[in-house]
Amino acid sequence: MSQRKIVVVVGTRPEAIKMAPVIHALRRSKQFACQVVATAQHRELMDQALWEFDIEPDLDLDMMRANQSLSELTSRLLTAFEQTLLESRPDAVLAQGDTTTVLAVALSCFYQQIPFGHVEAGLRTGDIANPFPEELNRTVASRIAKWHFAPTQKARHNLLREGIAEQAIHVTGNTVIDALLHSLERPHEADEASGDGQRVLLVTLHRRESFGVPLLSICTAIRSLVERNDDIRVIFPVHPNPNVKGPVESALGGHPRIELCPPRGYHRFIRMMKSAYLVLSDSGGIQEEAPALGIPVLVLRNETERQEAIEHGMVKLVGTGSDDIVQAVQQLLDDANHYAGMIRQESPYGDGNAAERIVQILAEYFSTCA
Repeated sequence: MSQRKIVVVVGTRPEAIKMAPVIHALRRSKQFACQVVATAQHRELMDQALWEFDIEPDLDLDMMRANQSLSELTSRLLTAFEQTLLESRPDAVLAQGDTTTVLAVALSCFYQQIPFGHVEAGLRTGDIANPFPEELNRTVASRIAKWHFAPTQKARHNLLREGIAEQAIHVTGNTVIDALLHSLERPHEADEASGDGQRVLLVTLHRRESFGVPLLSICTAIRSLVERNDDIRVIFPVHPNPNVKGPVESALGGHPRIELCPPRGYHRFIRMMKSAYLVLSDSGGIQEEAPALGIPVLVLRNETERQEAIEHGMVKLVGTGSDDIVQAVQQLLDDANHYAGMIRQESPYGDGNAAERIVQILAEYFSTCA
């Protein structure tokens, strides 16, 4: 029996991390030939993540341009994908999440009538404008997808509520847990976030809705916390986007207990997170990874599509107001019982076998089409 061709598209660092287990599972399968297409929506960070997982793209569309608008990026992606799909003629295409890359992939598959599988399907805030443009991107992708690989039962219920056919939804767990467990098995060097006796607050920020006033408010809170607590240290891998890098360096640079550093590779960052006392972030992936490591997370957003860890008490949504952030962090610093209450022994996001489930679902489908 000839192999089925599956195109896997990645464009950003999180997509590379979450699709790496799927790519490797497809390549282990004798039933599939896997072609990896990179859009490089985020050039350096995507490249770094793919390298860490020993993945080299078969095709690189190199879409990254300085200060490009969403309209420009979307139109260029659609044109590039059309040509790619016409040349490749895959049996199916897979993409993960909610970026502009995913929106363009789904639309291109629809135009070419090629089956599209959406990994991490069904995440919703219920507000089409928040996060922007991600909520729209993933909602549109869900109208197009043939396979909805939902990470949790809550994501499945979201899809059912939108009228997606039950037989098209498959609860697989989140592939980020696959990637996390793989990372923890690797040999590693000494952890950056340990060894000096201070409690480390690990901070990351990158989302579009954090730009401007919210980012400055978060920075004010961080500086206030460091100045009132002599026993804490902040490690802040700063995203290279000028909307983040400039304001953060201006607001927090020069403090002896605030370390502003370049983004770390995935495996190194996981070790940093594992050794941290607390994580403050607007990242979606960190809301999934840190609870699996037993590290409390304060989410620096007003809404989140990842409610499972909040419902389990492992993650708290605190917004971007300076006073709210300071109060939430200070409570975790001062109240050992409250801190312990945010730690659980298992993750609501899966058992590390999501990629194998996805490949098995595809294998069963194509075996009936032979």
